[in-house]
Amino acid sequence: MRTSRSGTRIEGHFRAGPGRLLPPLLAGAATAVAVAGALLALLDLGSPLRAPCTLFFLLAAPAGAIGAALRGLEPRGRALTALAGAVAVNMLVAQSMLAVHRWSVRGGVAAVALLSLLLLLPMPLRERVSGKHTQK
Repeated sequence: MRTSRSGTRIEGHFRAGPGRLLPPLLAGAATAVAVAGALLALLDLGSPLRAPCTLFFLLAAPAGAIGAALRGLEPRGRALTALAGAVAVNMLVAQSMLAVHRWSVRGGVAAVALLSLLLLLPMPLRERVSGKHTQK
């Protein structure tokens, strides 16, 4: 097994370099921004960060749920499919709210959050059925 100068194992899955903690850090920051956007919209708080953070939540929540369900795809294809699915979910929510004449920002954010949660709920069941976890 060869290693590079930064201590990264080239042929394996182990990384022990300065960039090892960056992906979890970015994921945590993205989650914090998305949660802040949802809270700013749901609590109707006036802030200059409300619009960009809420838009980030509206794209990231369904994209994360769809991306988690598409583990078999390569990363670029999974990201593109998840983003397209997130736009489709947002359009579905907006069209539904317009069709019943009940347009509201709070309702839209709540509906997108609920749909994203419903997309994530079958994941543990799917893993249990497929046998990815070892049984004790």
